Amino acid sequence: MATTYNNLYMDIRQTLRRAGIEAATLEARELMCFASGKTRSQLVQDGQLYVPPAIEERAKDLVRRHLAGEPVAYLIGEWEFYGLPLDISESVLIPRPDTETLVDHVVAWLRPLPECRVLDLCAGSGCIGLAIASQVPGARVVLGELDEGALRICRQNIRRNSLSGQVVSLKMDALSGPPPRLGDFDCLVCNPPYIPSGDIAGLDVSVRDYEPHLALDGGTDGLDFYRSVCRRWRDVLHTGSRLAFEVGIGQADDVLRLMRSEGFGELEILPDPAGIPRVVTGLRYQEVYADDRRNDFVNRWASAHLPRKFSLIQEEETWQRRKTAL
Repeated sequence: MATTYNNLYMDIRQTLRRAGIEAATLEARELMCFASGKTRSQLVQDGQLYVPPAIEERAKDLVRRHLAGEPVAYLIGEWEFYGLPLDISESVLIPRPDTETLVDHVVAWLRPLPECRVLDLCAGSGCIGLAIASQVPGARVVLGELDEGALRICRQNIRRNSLSGQVVSLKMDALSGPPPRLGDFDCLVCNPPYIPSGDIAGLDVSVRDYEPHLALDGGTDGLDFYRSVCRRWRDVLHTGSRLAFEVGIGQADDVLRLMRSEGFGELEILPDPAGIPRVVTGLRYQEVYADDRRNDFVNRWASAHLPRKFSLIQEEETWQRRKTAL
């Protein structure tokens, strides 16, 4: 029986709602647009027209695949993040709204700078670095990624958003340290793999069976990439540069301590809109000395140069007091 675009859209939305999908309205619209080859405005405009049988069958097949676990972003090959349209493939994670907390923080810190260099390490689709570049005209951004498929998506998204004048992509391995002649940066932003290896089997099927494990697996405790970035990549940051991580649930305190141990200060933990600690950020203070990381030189340097005049010893004492209070 023939149906209109509007009726088919409503049927799909109802099917997704019955399956418990919270974003049923958004996902039904995206699936209908993709199946029909229409834009959102065209879909509304043509709502009372009858759907050709081939398009109806294509839409229903997409719904069946989605209900079996395949994410909409992979089905349609694109997703939106921070207002930017992005190409998406199964080589990259699907950008999440939670990650906008990281972008908000970094953009607010960078905007007063007339120009700056930013490294987005473990870039995936490039969503974080591209969002920063779109909001900070003086930013020159490097997207660092190991996987060739992800690098290809990065390049596509740079072109798609007309950011070739600000953004480049380079192959680099976060676990191996920076390549030669990379230069230094005013900010290193990183949303690394952070799922403990033993937890991956228990993830939702839409993540476990479709999203790339290379971008999920953070090692035995989920902290391998945080350790490597703090220790091996700190020298791409000059004194006063910012390091900002996205973290998983329950990881914020551990990542903060890792950053403190490698000479980062003015450390903060920032929540996402749901109130979950999502971002850990701080500034590179000084050189770290293996024999004594909290020596008199560190405190004299901090007192002379840092706006808050907050030494590493003071930060440790403050953290211990807060821990005791909890």
